[in-house]
Amino acid sequence: MEVQKHSGLGVASFALSIISVVCIFVLFIVAGAIEVSTPGGMDENSAAAVIIGVLYFLFAGFSLVGVGLGIAGLFAKERKKIFAVLGLIFSAAIFIIAVAVMVIGLSMVDSAGYYY
Repeated sequence: MEVQKHSGLGVASFALSIISVVCIFVLFIVAGAIEVSTPGGMDENSAAAVIIGVLYFLFAGFSLVGVGLGIAGLFAKERKKIFAVLGLIFSAAIFIIAVAVMVIGLSMVDSAGYYY
């Protein structure tokens, strides 16, 4: 009997999920530090705010790619599927949470662009 190897796509999915959650966590810490250290809070039109927003979308995109790789890893024949399952679950959870944070943030703005 031949020993099965782990699915490369599954390992990549798992790695992307871990990388994206760590990067998003660090991004929130950096954004909080900038918010606290800036008098009056961070200006939402500043370069730092734009860079943080772009990186947030990039890291959420990493988790979406992780979902795709996890699904592909599930269909790999004669491979262990544990990393594909873990990567799919973690990546999907990270993506859902990232979208939920964006929706919550958008719901806190009124039609004139002011925060509640």
